[in-house]
Amino acid sequence: MQMDYPLEHHIVYTNGQQLHVVQCGPVAGPLVILLHGFPEFWYSWRRQLPALASAGNRVWAPDQRGYNLSDKPAGSRAYRLPTLAADIIGLLDAAGRPQAAVVGHDWGGLVAWYLATYHADRLRRVMILNVPHPAVLPRAFWRVPGQLLRSWYIFFFQLPWLPEKLFRRRSWHFGVQSLLRTSRPGTFSVADLERYKQAWAQPQALTSMLNWYRALRYGAGMPRQRPVRVNVPVQLIWGRQDVFLAARLAELSIALCAQGQLHYFPQATHWVQLEEAEAVNSLLTGFLA
Repeated sequence: MQMDYPLEHHIVYTNGQQLHVVQCGPVAGPLVILLHGFPEFWYSWRRQLPALASAGNRVWAPDQRGYNLSDKPAGSRAYRLPTLAADIIGLLDAAGRPQAAVVGHDWGGLVAWYLATYHADRLRRVMILNVPHPAVLPRAFWRVPGQLLRSWYIFFFQLPWLPEKLFRRRSWHFGVQSLLRTSRPGTFSVADLERYKQAWAQPQALTSMLNWYRALRYGAGMPRQRPVRVNVPVQLIWGRQDVFLAARLAELSIALCAQGQLHYFPQATHWVQLEEAEAVNSLLTGFLA
């Protein structure tokens, strides 16, 4: 990463937990919080941090609870969406900011959707990459052709101990291949993968990461009735070659937004922010401006 601003590593106390947060950019700039997904950590945003900071934003990229260097509370109930969202509201409070823009990918995008729905007063804008609104996916299992099969891993991760054993064996082969086989060639370098392995190897990290999925058994924290309309301005970015989530989910999600923009990348996969970094950065900085 070529940075105009240095990366700062901080520990921030929020919602009863300590989160490791990488920060950069001008201290007085508008706050932008970047939320990674599974099985990543703050490093997921390595190609966005320089661009957002250079555009004048103060950027915070936390390891969300359960990941890498952040706290890892025991039990899957500690990873329900309302709790995960409260962690991010606590970051805004710790920064002394009444509002922030939030960018989320994968599970981080689900947290961003929840924040936009139930904490709209704290968000200026929301940018979401390759994940549908939490109210859309359960219905999509049966209504979008092929989505149930694409989501096999969600059900597999509900099992005790077996996913952890599979993930760890042969020097994290399952985790490495889950990145390499679902992305375009060259997206993840050997050095990148070593950093991911180090994050996965942190004590209790793997079970805590999987507990994000296991918490789904208690409900996603969204109402079962008609989904609440999202009034915060939303920019939804989607790689059409995502093997996990059908592109149709993006259309169903943006339909819930009063002020929504949808941008497809025809050749990008689930890891769109890495594969199409320059174009994604242009969309993000333009939307924020």
